[in-house]
Amino acid sequence: MRKYKVLLVDDEPDIIEFLSYNFAKYGFEVTTASDGEQGLEQAAASRPDVIVSDILMPKLSGVKMCEKMKQQEALRNVPFIFLSATPDDLVALTALDAGGDKFMSKPVRLPVLFDAVERLLERYSFRHY
Repeated sequence: MRKYKVLLVDDEPDIIEFLSYNFAKYGFEVTTASDGEQGLEQAAASRPDVIVSDILMPKLSGVKMCEKMKQQEALRNVPFIFLSATPDDLVALTALDAGGDKFMSKPVRLPVLFDAVERLLERYSFRHY
């Protein structure tokens, strides 16, 4: 069975550490970035199967990162999940309008996150790369 790759993007080191540990434990190959600019670079370099990103970050927000990714042929079909501590419906709609597939509030429950990841991987599997 193929090992899926996840790119985790968040400016909070504790969140990155927590998610990295759990995605690796779940069987994913993990790549991380601490802001949207790094996220774009890592996405181009590692070609992840799914991206989980915060929205509010320095340098480049998760929303802008997603918009830029969706403009690139090689990355446009990568499923994108937003995690945010901001429970604002407008923020969620903006994230989804940017091309995100799912918006989840922090703190996220891991079983719910992994279920969303599995569903997106199944949905995108026929058109990814």
